[in-house]
Amino acid sequence: MLKTKRQHIIIPAFIKSFGVSHQAASQNQLAQPQSDILQPLRNWLDELEVQNRKFAHFIAKFIPAQCPFERDLILFGRKIAHIPPMCKLNPLYEQFVGLRFRALCYLVDQCGEDIQSYC
Repeated sequence: MLKTKRQHIIIPAFIKSFGVSHQAASQNQLAQPQSDILQPLRNWLDELEVQNRKFAHFIAKFIPAQCPFERDLILFGRKIAHIPPMCKLNPLYEQFVGLRFRALCYLVDQCGEDIQSYC
């Protein structure tokens, strides 16, 4: 009489696909914020079009080209401390920079102005 051994066959592709789908689902949950109360304001700023010369000048002057808070503290000619730029802590930083860029592009492309004084 022949004795047969039971062999378990594991299909790695099935296991990987299950693990990948589970991992992808958990990453999607982490990638989506639960509630973002600033999203409507972000959308409004992103969709705001610059179509007026006075408005473009106001935006270019109002939004600084560099972070105004970054400083080197110097005492007796030696740097004793550095205050890092804190602009990126602003939750609307990307939208303001984009709006300033659109205003400068409007001044150059539509009005033909030199914007070196704003940079």
